[in-house]
Parts: sequence; structure tokens; C-alpha cells
Amino acid sequence: MKRIGKQIRKTRETKIAVELDLDGSGKSEISTGIGFMDHMLELFARHGKFDLKVQAAGDLEVDAHHTMEDLGLVMGEVFSQALGDKAGIRRYGSFLLPMDETLVLIALDLSGRPYLVYDLVPPVEKVGTLDTALFHEFFQAFCVKGGINLHVKLMTGGEIHHIFEAVFKGLARALEQAVSHDPKEKGIPSTKGIL
Repeated sequence: MKRIGKQIRKTRETKIAVELDLDGSGKSEISTGIGFMDHMLELFARHGKFDLKVQAAGDLEVDAHHTMEDLGLVMGEVFSQALGDKAGIRRYGSFLLPMDETLVLIALDLSGRPYLVYDLVPPVEKVGTLDTALFHEFFQAFCVKGGINLHVKLMTGGEIHHIFEAVFKGLARALEQAVSHDPKEKGIPSTKGIL
């Protein structure tokens, strides 16, 4: 069975279309209007081996807040849709990702209970023209709509590009683990029988 999610969200502030194939090969077509976010989502697709298409248009003349938050909402929705009932998956994933001076820990549970622990204080306020605080908004929205318990911890780091690149690569690798099929798991990986 194909694990694909598709969603379009239109508001007065944004129009976002996302398509995600969890069993892809890492191909991506990304256009958010925010160059740095395009780069991060390309890395996410490549390192998770997800096929990802994103088309986003937002009120960037105001700022990037609505685009980043709504992008997180739609990404979470398509992730949840693609995952389906979660039968046979590993459920948990973690990755410790180094990038030069930076080390980031990502740990997650596809529990259906959204929770974000974001232990990352960016050393600068902007990367390019993008407010680095907006990554928290993106991940919060992604967790809520995706039903994900996500921990993001910056262990060490200084260069802002390296920090967020490590976060997105680590997230992709941890999600790849969590969504992978466990040959020993014949049903839902929970004593509750539902996630």
C-alpha cells in the first residue's frame, strides 16, 4: 500500500500545497518563497528518502510568520495522512547528527500525542532575512498536526546555517527510522491498540 499524503490549505494569508511519499527516494520540488526554507526541505526529503513537493505562496511582504506556521500545519497533515493507522511501523526514532562544530539530537515518538520540546536557542536572530524564531513555530505546527512527540536539542553549535541544517537532516533520519516497517510488529505498536 502506498503511503502518500496530499493537502492544500488556502487562507487569506497563505496558499500551500504539499505532497509527501514516505517510501520515495529523496526527490523534491520545493518553492516556498523563502530560499533558506526551500534548502531545508530539500535536505529533509533527501535524508529521509521521502519524495516531497511543496508549493507555497504567503504574505511575505508582511513577514514569513504565516508561511512558516501554515507550512508546518500542512506538512504535519500530509505526514499523518501518509502514515495511516501506523500498523507495522517502528514508531520511535532518534538521531544524533554532527555538522562541523554543530551537534544536534533529535528524538521522536509517533504517538499521536503532539508535544514539542525545543531546546535550541539560535545564536543569531536571522538567517538571511528569515527570523530564526519562526522555526519553533514551524516545528510546533508540524507536531500538532502530525501527532508527533518531538525533542530537538542543540548539544553544541555556533554557525546558524549548520545548526538548522543539522536539525532538518536529523529530523529526516529520525522520521525515516520511525516510519520504517518493523518485521516483528504485526499490528499497532502500542498496548492501547491505537496511536
